[in-house]
Amino acid sequence: MARPLHPFLRLRRLTTRVSLGCALFATLAGGAALAAPVLAGSAADPVPIPAGAFTYQAAGEFLDQGRPVDAPRVQGQVGAGRFIMRHPVSQAEYARCVRARACKRLDKGFRDLNAPDKPAVGVSWADATAYAQWLSQETGQRWRLPLYTEWVRAAAERYKEEGALPSDPDDPAVRWLAEYEREIVRARGRIKAVQPFGHFGRNALGLSDMAGNVWEWTDTCFASHSVGVLPLAPRENCGVRILAGAHVAAMPDFIRDPRNGACSIGLPPANLGFRLVRES
Repeated sequence: MARPLHPFLRLRRLTTRVSLGCALFATLAGGAALAAPVLAGSAADPVPIPAGAFTYQAAGEFLDQGRPVDAPRVQGQVGAGRFIMRHPVSQAEYARCVRARACKRLDKGFRDLNAPDKPAVGVSWADATAYAQWLSQETGQRWRLPLYTEWVRAAAERYKEEGALPSDPDDPAVRWLAEYEREIVRARGRIKAVQPFGHFGRNALGLSDMAGNVWEWTDTCFASHSVGVLPLAPRENCGVRILAGAHVAAMPDFIRDPRNGACSIGLPPANLGFRLVRES
C-alpha cells in the first residue's frame, strides 16, 4: 500500500493544479516574495507630460470691482517626471476598485457598462481620489489627479481657450446675454452618450479623447480673483474643483451627475470621469 503524501506535498500539487504558480509555494516555504503587480489598462503605458513653462488661460472666477471679466492668460510650469494616462479610467478598471471595496459603487445607470473600452463616468472628485489612492497602494507608485495646469499641458492642441466676451461697465446685461448665447452654442454640439475610447481621436502626444464628451476632474481648487485697480488675494474654495474638457467648468467635489440639478459654472458637463497622473 502506497504511503500517504506528506501534507506539504499535497498542498504543492494542489497549488500547481489550480495555477497559483511557484510564487505562492515559495512564500509558503520561506522563499522569494510575490512578484510585483502587473499594470493593466490605462495605467500600463502612461504618456510623459512635456516639462517646462507655457502660458494658458487661468481657470476660476475673475471680478473687476465686482463685475465678471475674462480670465487672464498666466504662466504655468510643469516639472519633469510627470506621466498621464493615455485615456480616462475605464468602467472595468474602476470596477476592480469597487470589488476591492476601496471605491464607492457607481449609481444606477452608470454601472451597467463595466466595459474596458468605455470611460467610467458618474464619478465625483471624491471617487476619483479614492481610486488614485487604491491604485497607488496596488502598484507602489504615486498616482493622483492632475492639476489643471498639467491637464492643459497634456491636452496640447486639443486645449481651447475661452474667447473674450463683450462687456459694458454701465450695462452688465451685455455680458450676461453674451454668456447665454455661448452656452446655447455649446449645448447644440454636445454629445451626451458615453462613447468608446478613441471616438474623439488622439492629440499630438497620443492621448485619446482629450476635450471629448467626458469632463475630467482635476485637483485644482476653484478660486475667485479680484483684479483691476484693487487686486486682492484669491479666495480659494476646495469644496469645488476645476473640471477640464471641451470647456472649463467647476463643480462641487461630491457631485457625480451634474445633469440632476447640480450647481456648476456655465453649461453643466455631460459626463464626469477622470485620468490620473503618475510621478516618477
